[in-house]
Amino acid sequence: MSTLIDMPRTACFRNGEIIIYMKSGAELRFPVAKNLRLAKGTARQLNNIEISPFGVHWPDLDEDLSFRGIADGDYGQRRKKA
Repeated sequence: MSTLIDMPRTACFRNGEIIIYMKSGAELRFPVAKNLRLAKGTARQLNNIEISPFGVHWPDLDEDLSFRGIADGDYGQRRKKA
């Protein structure tokens, strides 16, 4: 079992990426293009991020991602392969 030992400080959308700044100084990043809902969002919607101890939520886009998932490379909704 893994325990989250770092906590989120802030998060933002910049240059096509979601960036989550952790209290330790570490960053979690991923391109919004890797998530179907986020890829359709405007800059305003993508910057409206709610942070919890376990993940992030975009209320305007009805999307939630966990920090554990992001760290493991799981950015939520996946594109279907052709």
